[in-house]
Amino acid sequence: MAATEARGLGAEQREDSEGVRSGVVYADHEDSKDCILEPLSLPESPGGPTASEGPPSVPCMFCEERLPLAEQDKLLKHMIIEHKIVIADVKLVADFQRYILYWRKRFTEQPITDFCSVIRINSTAPFEEQDNYFLLCDVLPEDRILREELQKQRLKEILDQQQRERNDTSFHGVCMFCSEEFHGNRSVLLNHMAREHAFNIGLPDNIVNCSEFLCTLQKKLDNLQCLYCEKTFRDKNTLKDHMRKKQHRRINPKNRDYDRFYVINYLELGKSWEEVQMEDDRELLDLPEDDWSDWQEYPVCAVCLFCEKQEETIDKLYVHMKDTHEFDLLRIKSELGLNFYQQVKLVNFIRRQVHQCRCYGCHEKFKSKTDLRAHMEEAKHTSLLPDRKTWDQLEYYFPTYENDTLLCTLSDSESDLTDQQHNENVPVISEDTSKLCALKRSSVLNQLLLQECLEK
Repeated sequence: MAATEARGLGAEQREDSEGVRSGVVYADHEDSKDCILEPLSLPESPGGPTASEGPPSVPCMFCEERLPLAEQDKLLKHMIIEHKIVIADVKLVADFQRYILYWRKRFTEQPITDFCSVIRINSTAPFEEQDNYFLLCDVLPEDRILREELQKQRLKEILDQQQRERNDTSFHGVCMFCSEEFHGNRSVLLNHMAREHAFNIGLPDNIVNCSEFLCTLQKKLDNLQCLYCEKTFRDKNTLKDHMRKKQHRRINPKNRDYDRFYVINYLELGKSWEEVQMEDDRELLDLPEDDWSDWQEYPVCAVCLFCEKQEETIDKLYVHMKDTHEFDLLRIKSELGLNFYQQVKLVNFIRRQVHQCRCYGCHEKFKSKTDLRAHMEEAKHTSLLPDRKTWDQLEYYFPTYENDTLLCTLSDSESDLTDQQHNENVPVISEDTSKLCALKRSSVLNQLLLQECLEK
């Protein structure tokens, strides 16, 4: 019986093919009155939803014409030809779609002449040949406020997106040059390409919509197109050799398609990165020359001679070394009468000894800097300097650490030089050399030579 019913059902399905196509299946009325044997779908009307949403579109301000956002120029041309309206400085509009939608609504509420300036063309021609165009620009306060608000809103969206990308640890990307995979934060991949392949598209924090940016660049490479000169080549090897030899591992700065991936292009209303960099700074030069009230000096961040302690000022560092390690550099400088270059050699000598984990007081070597520091503090060897001939050597003119900020803070003031000259009792006598014969007879050198002969 079941088999017979099934065969009967199949026959009815074949007899009513239109019912099957419409999603309706007719079953035996007695046995399957309330059964749904297949998924049903409602018929789609012409105005119903499409299977997939297309790219965002923008409507005309006055009619039902609608074009994709990417075809903005076509829409502007349509509005000029068909509706005689011109939008000034369109490139300064941060969000073109929202801008058009706003004015589309406003033009239904009030006449266009309430907002736009009227421009009459062919004014000398007969009246029937004259025509009026309408100019919408930011001279109108409402338009200016709208543009500024759209700019603020776009900037907020971009900064929020940038912050999400900063905090994103689920990023996954592949190097465009060596196919190595990277996981975690986007900075890992960007820093790798800059360091290993000399391909620097900017600091990670300067980039927004990073994944889309990388996909755009990868698509160009897949199409065998150079990223800088944008020429197309016959195969990947030729493209790689070209970019390497021509040093074209960079993007084309004149390609405006890349602007949307850099935060700087969203900072000011309608200004690109080039315009921001080329801004005239003459107003900054109008400040009084002697006005340094807003000057903020960068901290020194000098490092201690014996440990990793850093201080923002050299005075604090001197206090730290004196209190913690019993090493008074200022006192040593004064007692030994060290000039600038001797201070440099002493600092470099101590740096090298500590770097080699060797105590300069007893010449004992240790396994680590921690052990060395404990020994020198316990044995009071930090202030036990060796003889001057040990560290006052030419080799210590060269810094142990090339970024040693302490060397830049050493001083050799005029008072130091005066004291040194006074202590050494070096006579400095100015003499007139215009009359050499008279100078030879009366020179102080004759007196010194006579005194030396008498002593002998």
